[in-house]
Amino acid sequence: MDAAELAERFGLGRAVRLSDGAVARGKQGEVWRLDTVDGRWAVKVPFHPPGPAGAELQEAACAAGVPAPRIRRTLDGQIFALVGSHRVRVYEWVDLGRPDPMVDPALVGAIVAAVHRVRLPADGPVEPWHTAPVGALAWDELIVRLRAAGAPFAGRLADLRDELVALEAWLEPPADLQACHRDLWADNLLPTPGGGLCVIDWENSGPADPSQELACVLFEFGRSDPGRARALTSAYAEAGGPGAVTRAGHFSMLIAQLGHINQLAAERWLEADDRAGDAEWIAETLDDPHTRERLAALLP
Repeated sequence: MDAAELAERFGLGRAVRLSDGAVARGKQGEVWRLDTVDGRWAVKVPFHPPGPAGAELQEAACAAGVPAPRIRRTLDGQIFALVGSHRVRVYEWVDLGRPDPMVDPALVGAIVAAVHRVRLPADGPVEPWHTAPVGALAWDELIVRLRAAGAPFAGRLADLRDELVALEAWLEPPADLQACHRDLWADNLLPTPGGGLCVIDWENSGPADPSQELACVLFEFGRSDPGRARALTSAYAEAGGPGAVTRAGHFSMLIAQLGHINQLAAERWLEADDRAGDAEWIAETLDDPHTRERLAALLP
């Protein structure tokens, strides 16, 4: 990737230095750092063919004061540009800390409320990833395949199978659709050096129920502490957030997402692409499961 071409396409000023490879890497892509005479920039290189998802919501959120990296468009107003063999997008650079689900829950609640106050209309139906069960039969078939392949986590997943199926009985359709981030885990709500938080990775944004998204945030940052949960939901309500977590069905997006994430991690392990990484990915749930008892304890 040519630094000068990249800087020219996005109007970033004369290029000074492009990092030697990625400075951050996630499941969907990696980030390079570009320094120019006009500032520092995060260059995101997706692993899969990208679309413009999330740009409208991210730009509206930034305009409303949500702490998030501002998108830098190309000189002709596009989100993406082909630079060399890479299709990339650019954001302003923000110094970020490591994921920490124990950050101030009141700050989390206020920021998520600010995101949800940006009421853009839902664009299209909600994907099954956020709404549909994996299903008992699919769990059973997956566990059989994992055991046959000698997956080290197969027994632990089998032990959790009944709980995962029971949780899927809680699923209900989203009710109050609007454009939401849909990926507000600790990986994407990161601490900044000044003591704040920054919302990143808006590419998965799309239609969702803010109450169901709030339930995901409540599980991630409330942990098993009722005090943290109350602080988060109180701050959210005081900041004018439109959602509320009042019943088991509000955990629908959490249950669907985590179910599909674990199914995907297991399928990827079976494909033997990155078995260590995929085993670590599924261990996040096995080590810290979202049981009915635990979720019920987060309800008021």
